Amino acid sequence: MRPTLDFSIIEQNKLSCFNLIMENKGFADNQISIETPNDVSLAEKPLKTNQIKSGRVDINVLKSKLQETESKEFKKNLFVLSSLVLGLGILGIYLSF
Repeated sequence: MRPTLDFSIIEQNKLSCFNLIMENKGFADNQISIETPNDVSLAEKPLKTNQIKSGRVDINVLKSKLQETESKEFKKNLFVLSSLVLGLGILGIYLSF
């Protein structure tokens, strides 16, 4: 004779354990009194402290940033291209012998 599993008992035990955990969860976090902050002046400040700046941008700053990024990209592309040419040259010399 083979023992059988009764899934309804397992589900009932699972639900009762879940309910017990959920009921006991709130006991540690309950507080009778709610403390208010002593510093009321902090609460009266606005959330955004950043001041609105004018929409003007110096064109020379933008040009210099663009030149820096293009210079970096050019150096990277030059390195990749020279590595590729060097690799093909070495491969050609190797295959010629």
